[in-house]
Amino acid sequence: QVQLVESGGGLVQAGGSLRLSCAASGRTTNNKNMGWFRQAPGKEREFGAAISWYSGSTLYADSVKGRFTISRDNAKNTVYLQMNSLKPEDTAVYYCAAGGWGIKSYEYAYWGQGTQVTVSS
Repeated sequence: QVQLVESGGGLVQAGGSLRLSCAASGRTTNNKNMGWFRQAPGKEREFGAAISWYSGSTLYADSVKGRFTISRDNAKNTVYLQMNSLKPEDTAVYYCAAGGWGIKSYEYAYWGQGTQVTVSS
């Protein structure tokens, strides 16, 4: 099992920035690729960004490309999502995912509990 704990969510004004963190623990050896998804009220969970643990390759959804940056700290088993130029439509619960690769939620085996991000206009 892999445990994921997100932090860093909160309330921010449009145009502001937040940095989310996701710390992984447990059986992480073969489950290190990680991603961020988000889910707004009444909407399906959607992909945001992903990072390959060993190569550092990244994937981004078009909706966040150029504004969000995913990165990792191998020593801390932690992945980050730096979110800049936030928009009200970025408001959602943000989930960290691990043990997979791709832009579909079913491609990931492990999930965090989520952290709320609210962007006011």
